[in-house]
Amino acid sequence: MNAPEDLTATNAHAESSVRDNRLVVAISSRALFDMGSSHELFEREGLDAYRSFQIEHEDELLKPGVAFPLVQKLLDLNKLSGDVPAVEVILLSRNSGDTGLRIFNAIQHYGLEISRAAFTSGAPTSDYIAPFKADLFLSANAEDVGRALRAGVAAATILPSTAPPRSTEQLRIAFDGDAVIFGDEGERVSREQGLDAFHRNETEMWAEPLSGGPFRGFLSALHRLQAAFPAETSPIRTALVTARSAPAHKRVILTLRRWGVRIDEALFLGGRDKGPFLDAFGADIFFDDSPANVESARRVVATGHVPHGVSNS
Repeated sequence: MNAPEDLTATNAHAESSVRDNRLVVAISSRALFDMGSSHELFEREGLDAYRSFQIEHEDELLKPGVAFPLVQKLLDLNKLSGDVPAVEVILLSRNSGDTGLRIFNAIQHYGLEISRAAFTSGAPTSDYIAPFKADLFLSANAEDVGRALRAGVAAATILPSTAPPRSTEQLRIAFDGDAVIFGDEGERVSREQGLDAFHRNETEMWAEPLSGGPFRGFLSALHRLQAAFPAETSPIRTALVTARSAPAHKRVILTLRRWGVRIDEALFLGGRDKGPFLDAFGADIFFDDSPANVESARRVVATGHVPHGVSNS
């Protein structure tokens, strides 16, 4: 039998391991809350007017933003993970500490377990992603998102959306494949040489794993979190929703197998509109690099644009 001090050391090591594997998501205030009117005021009249407005309305509750339901579901996972939280959400905001007080009032009102934040008074927030060890960064500011992607962090611009919130408790996340989970070499062949050349290339290269895209690390972190729950009762479900079709599907499946990453559903649409399929899957959020795809998707699901790869050149 272990001595008490040995058991304490074992428990401490286990908790440290959970912390090391914690999923960390950084989010901007405009992605978390509806700050459209105050941001328009900032763009129209400048910082002083914005600051005065936020302080004057400090006690008025901010409404949930596009990514609010996603954040709620992420934090709810901590109710299932024991004493050590499995997910941490960090607030990164271009507000000042002064104007950010209204944001923290809203966080407290809605009962969101968010305690860490960086307020940069208008400076880019992306410099703080690495110190916070974030696996994913979501922002309404495309400049900050671009900086994060160039630094090697999974990041997406949260777009305005009229999508209704999902009623299910299960967290559902959908990803495009090329230039999001995978590199964009396939898209480059398709654009430069045509669809036939793309299928020929993927058929010839079926045994060669695809390179990793900007969301490979986040997908792996999400997979580690999924692995803590039985597959049949997991509170997380993922889907690959790609324009690929047979025979280009095989390389994708074998790449994910090589990476040891689980994707619950794989939809090979062969160019069909993704919106109805995302709606049927019940995605809480969808990540895609294509401007055309995200414009279609955001009508039915919360959508993050990943400005990476040849589609955004």
